Amino acid sequence: MELLQEINWAIIAPILVIQGILIVIALIDWIRADETNGPKWLWLIIILFVSTLGPILYFIFGRRQR
Repeated sequence: MELLQEINWAIIAPILVIQGILIVIALIDWIRADETNGPKWLWLIIILFVSTLGPILYFIFGRRQR
């Protein structure tokens, strides 16, 4: 429990909030998208399980340009 008290939450909290926002926005876009570059199910796994990088990769490579 001492480790949790030593963490500087002023640095960690904004990163966690940004990560959460990225995931939610990527999931909303993924749900609305009819097609993606590559299998749609694979992008869901990437968004959910590749931490902060997953949603960013989806926005750069996974979205189809409209």
